[in-house]
Amino acid sequence: MSGGLSEAWSAEIFDVLPCGVIVTDVKGTILRVNKTFCAWVGLDASELVGQKKLQELFTMGGRIFHQTHWAPALQMQGSLAEVKFDVRRKDGAILPMMLNAVRKSDGGIAVDVITLTVAEERNKYERELVAAKRRADELVEKERAAQLELEDRALFAEQMIAIVSHDLRNPLSAILMGATILERGDEVPAAKRQRLTKTVMSSARNAQRLIEDLLDFTMARVGRGLSVSRKLSDVHVLVARTVESLALAFPGRVLEHVSVGEGESLADDDRVAQLLGNLVSNAMAYGDPTRPVTVTSAISENSVRLAVHNWGEPIPLETQTTMFHPMVRGDVANGSARSVGLGLFIVRAIATAHGGDIQVVSTAEAGTSFTFTSARV
Repeated sequence: MSGGLSEAWSAEIFDVLPCGVIVTDVKGTILRVNKTFCAWVGLDASELVGQKKLQELFTMGGRIFHQTHWAPALQMQGSLAEVKFDVRRKDGAILPMMLNAVRKSDGGIAVDVITLTVAEERNKYERELVAAKRRADELVEKERAAQLELEDRALFAEQMIAIVSHDLRNPLSAILMGATILERGDEVPAAKRQRLTKTVMSSARNAQRLIEDLLDFTMARVGRGLSVSRKLSDVHVLVARTVESLALAFPGRVLEHVSVGEGESLADDDRVAQLLGNLVSNAMAYGDPTRPVTVTSAISENSVRLAVHNWGEPIPLETQTTMFHPMVRGDVANGSARSVGLGLFIVRAIATAHGGDIQVVSTAEAGTSFTFTSARV
């Protein structure tokens, strides 16, 4: 043995190598295989040598890859490294393996020497890498969502500060000024006291309305949306009552109600009145004061539709895309109807709470219509 390993000893080493070893001809027919590989696949050498080709041990995808890539590449390069195949065991189980191959000449005959190692640990490692990447992506997404929520809350705080510091200050200043003058008692003429009392009352109502809008705005932005309590209601009666009440707030203006169809539906009367109130106020503020504002209530078999229409200058298209956002104000020539910019945002929140939506169509020819539509339930 001093000159080298004996043939028997070499054969024993071949069989006990910790990797599978297969020798094939160039067509893939197995010429020799070690016991390690036989044990892995559950087949005897007699079932493999001269009986099967290497590619027959692969799954269908592996056989296609062997034909289209493995064989041509081995022919051109003379070797291949770290190619992954799924090998089918005798019992049908799939065993992932990494293959390395080199083409050699044995007595003028070309043979392929292939080593195989089980890639289960590598598969596990790859799966863990994929899972780790997925978890990392989820954490990044959560961090991004948290950052967006933080930014949204910061914007919300800025909006609230702007509303309170600017819009609420105006009615409070008017109330304080009027109360200070009224405190003088008999020194103030009766006619002036009456005017001041009306101013104080009007400013107080404006402040109350603003606070209610702020509460709704807060619920819609940081809560779970506006709450509604729906009950079976005659929609036409509800709208007629609301229109009658709103008409008193706009003396000298024409406010009409048109009803179509008949029937009842589930609705929150107070919220629907609030929605119509905001839309009618907008129509009065921005519409042509010489022409009527029309409120339409329409009932069909499957839907309820409420629309507020006014004539006047159309709303620019670029404004239509943002007008339901909070803090968006329209331009009123005389500035008398200037609002805090929450009305249409709250209108959409009320529509959403009813399972519906609000749309606007505005042209010079047809006028401006805000239409709330929901399923009839």
